Order: sequence, then C-alpha cells, then structure tokens
Amino acid sequence: MPTEILMPALSPTMEEGTLAKWLVKEGDTVSSGDLLAEIETDKATMEFEAVDEGVVGKILIPEGTEAVKVNTPIAVLLEDGESADDIAATPAKAPEAAPAADAETEAAPTGGSEAPAAPAPAAPQTADGNRIFASPLARRIAAQKGLDLSQIAGSGPHGRIVKADVEGVTATAPAPAAAPAAAAPTPAAAPATGPSADMVARMYEGRDYEEIKLDGMRKTIAARLGEAKQTIPHFYLRRDIKLDALLKFRSQLNKQLEARGVKLSVNDFIIKAVANALQQVPECNAVWAGDRVLQLKPSDVAVAVAIEGGLFTPVLQDADTKSLSALSTEMKDLAARARERKLAPHEYQGGTFAVSNLGMFGIDNFDAIVNPPHAGILAVGTGAKKPVVGEDGELTVATVMSVTMSVDHRVIDGALGAQLLQAIVDNLENPMVMLA
Repeated sequence: MPTEILMPALSPTMEEGTLAKWLVKEGDTVSSGDLLAEIETDKATMEFEAVDEGVVGKILIPEGTEAVKVNTPIAVLLEDGESADDIAATPAKAPEAAPAADAETEAAPTGGSEAPAAPAPAAPQTADGNRIFASPLARRIAAQKGLDLSQIAGSGPHGRIVKADVEGVTATAPAPAAAPAAAAPTPAAAPATGPSADMVARMYEGRDYEEIKLDGMRKTIAARLGEAKQTIPHFYLRRDIKLDALLKFRSQLNKQLEARGVKLSVNDFIIKAVANALQQVPECNAVWAGDRVLQLKPSDVAVAVAIEGGLFTPVLQDADTKSLSALSTEMKDLAARARERKLAPHEYQGGTFAVSNLGMFGIDNFDAIVNPPHAGILAVGTGAKKPVVGEDGELTVATVMSVTMSVDHRVIDGALGAQLLQAIVDNLENPMVMLA
C-alpha cells in the first residue's frame, strides 16, 4: 500500500514548519537517505531525508507552504508494483485542516480493484500501552514474520523502526499479554493564561494598529520562555565587577594578535571566565533532566545572539580548553551563521550555562530568564566609569560592570551559586589567571 511521508520534527521545539523546496518530483525513485525537501524550522533551514525506499507517487503539500504541522502528510511514496492509481483520489489538504497524523499513517487504496487490499497492520504498542513507531513496510514485514516490534530497536529518526531493522530478524515466542491498564483519569483543563486574541483585539477596536503574524521562531520563544518563567524556580545573584585590569590586558593582547587578524572582545573574556568557573565549581556545571540532574564534565557555554525576529543561543563546546583567540573566532562564526539562520541543531542545542550580554546597548543591568535545561544564565550590563573605594580606603574611579546571575534552584542552591559567581568575578578581575 502507498506510504504517506509526514512532516518531520527536525528539532526538539519544532511544532510546524515551512516546506521551502522540494528536491524530488512525482515519479522520482528514492532510497533511504536520499534528500526529499528543504524545510524551514523555527530555527533554521534543514534538509529532510527519506526513511523508506520507493517512488514519489504524489506531492500533497506544494513548496512554499507555511505553517505545516508536524506529522501532516506531505507526499505519498509508492512501493514496487504500485502506481499512482493506488493512491486515494482525495485533494491535498491545507495545513490548517490536516488531520493529526503520526509516523504510522498510510494512504487508503482506491476502490478500483475487484478485491479490497488487506489493511496494514494496526499501529503496534508495548504492553504498557506506549506506541511503537515503525514504518508501514516494516510493520507488514514484521507481521508476516511474526516479529514482536517491541523487541526491535529502530534505526530511523527518533527511534522509528524501518525496513532494514526487521529484515533478517527471526521471530521469537511472544511474551504473555499484560493485563489492560486502567483508564487514565481525564486531566483537568489548563487554566487560562490571559485574554484571548479576540478579546485583546476588541480592547483596541477603533485604534490604528498593524497586525503582525508570528513566525515559528517567535512562537517558540514565547512558548519556551513563558513555560520557563512559570515552571523554573528562579533566584538571582548580583555583583559588580571591576574591569580595568581586563581592559588593559585585552588591549595588550589585541596589539599582539593584530597580525593574525584576531580582535578579542570583552564578551570573549566573559565566556572564558564562565567556562573556567564551571570547572572550578563543577557542581554547577549541570542541567535539570526532569527526575535527575546531569552533571557534565566539559564546559559547554551557550551565548545569546540577537537576530531579526528573535534570538539564537549557539553553544561553544569545551570552552574551558580553548584559547581566547579560538573562542573569539568560533563565536564570530557562530554569530554570523546564526543571523543567517544556517546553524545546525547540534550547534545551538545543549550547554549547561548561558551568557546574555546587553552591555553594548547601554543597559546597566537586567534579569535574564533561564533557558531550560540550563542551570543558569549570566546577564551582563555595560561597563561604565564609577566611583569606588580603593583597597587603601581612598575614593577612586574604576570601570565597573554589573552582572546578574539567574539560577535554577532545582539544580543550584544559593551558597553554591554564590561560589560560581565569585569564581566568575575572580577570573574577570584577574584575567591573566584564565591563561594559566
């Protein structure tokens, strides 16, 4: 039977995407791993690969279509011996009206044949009721061989079982069926989060305004950070940092690095200071994982980068082991590609701690929202000349930068967070130590 190709989830936060370009046309033969289309996610434009082999029988969603929900059928794949006549003669559905589909949906055959085709095996489930994701072809082969799909590890996207996983596998005796689970109670309705769009529009009826449609990135930012602020128990630690020694040291290094075309920024020193501090206080180099805490060995630091319509947080992996010049070069490359939305998922996912610097905009200080699963984020303000009391008790002037560290209290307690912030301060006020 024809197999529906579904809109994939190409990132953990993706709920819908734009089908930017088809790389195949109807009638093309494809194999597993062949490129099918370019899809714009909430973060980047990515290529989508075929999982099964066959012939592209029908393209359901034309290229350029926006807001295509994940798991919406976008094309139909034919197997050997099948033709376009086997595809149900139904018009392509608009993304908004597309039924909720999953990775196991198949297109129905037409009624042109004398005998109805055998239905595809039902979507398999484990004994506890969890769905097993498998391609239609893999399910049919498993049914013919009498295989238990719950005992087979899938090699497809998100663990999906594909044809190659079931070929050559020998059937084993089925395990005794588990008793049916009791029906779960109906969850209570979620409380309202604010006035509806219609209610807000009525408030401003008669006023002159422009309605701006939300793109995927802005929707994701709103959803994730709204959830983060509601569910993460934030607390905040604030410090002033004297930058005079750092600025002097930076000037000396930049003169020496000028021939190599490298120019270090204050932000490069901040990234390095955070990375080293996570090694000095390793208990803070951790993430919240639902029912446990994962404590990482390397310092992977995320850095907020503003782009048109939103922001990215590319991750500098192993930042504690890299030189300042290497960090500076890598950060410039990541920031440039972030603004072009050309980062791969592995370049903006992960990390344990983030840095958000608004000092270049003249912001004195601010409180940033922790981006889960990170344990914290350092909000950096501008450096400005301020009166300070020197070590000898005399009043003097110094360049002072205010920082606020937002912390997830589930991962880091107050005293531990204070140790981490102290380590960051020490690294920045004694920058030569970071090179030792």
